[in-house]
Amino acid sequence: MTTSNASPAPEETAAFDPASVARALVRSARRASLGTIDRVSGLPYVSLVAVATAPDGAPLLLVSNLARHAANLAADPRASLLCAEVGAGDPLAHPRVTLFGRCAATDKAAHKARWLARQPESELYFDFADFNMLRLEPEGCHLVAGFGRIVDLGWPEIRTETAGAEALLAAEAGVVEHMNEDHADATRLYATALLGAPDGDWTFQGADPLGCELGLDGRAVYLRFPQPVTGPGEVRRALVDLVAEARSRGPAR
Repeated sequence: MTTSNASPAPEETAAFDPASVARALVRSARRASLGTIDRVSGLPYVSLVAVATAPDGAPLLLVSNLARHAANLAADPRASLLCAEVGAGDPLAHPRVTLFGRCAATDKAAHKARWLARQPESELYFDFADFNMLRLEPEGCHLVAGFGRIVDLGWPEIRTETAGAEALLAAEAGVVEHMNEDHADATRLYATALLGAPDGDWTFQGADPLGCELGLDGRAVYLRFPQPVTGPGEVRRALVDLVAEARSRGPAR
């Protein structure tokens, strides 16, 4: 259930969709701050981690057994993850979301394609036996999206429904490959014309039933589809509609 710590103006309330903002922050995160309970001191311990997401939006972490946070989580799985939009100026003026829950082991091989599309540098050590994949099972999150936009959300409110979208999830790696090999210009347009991102060689990194992830030099942005999709054909139609919209707004900057 959504609870708010502030009272936005009526016009802000109509335009502000906290679940979509929180979801986009998590989907576009490539680095995050992980909070665990230190197994020796019992005090909070925060570390920097690489992050990707499962199809339903739950954060995925590739963790070395040598890392202090790995030992902490083995003793106490409770954790929080801060995903923040990084930009110039006052860091507190940028949106951020903290998810909290418990970490559990998940099938590393099953998430390999999703992970490497978002964290290609980790290909060198991904298959090492002492690197395991964890999934943060969120119980809720705290979103700070700007003045008067501070909201608590439950996990069901930001979770992406994947039931019925099995065809899309099975085809995701192929969609990513096709977009990067044949439609790099469209991906660049999505990022610059629709999301206002800086110009560059943006790559298509993944898709889920609600949107797609685009990346450039370790940064990512999340583009919502006009409507939810469940299969590769629907993804194609959504991307065609989006590129038409992007072209109508003008060329990439």
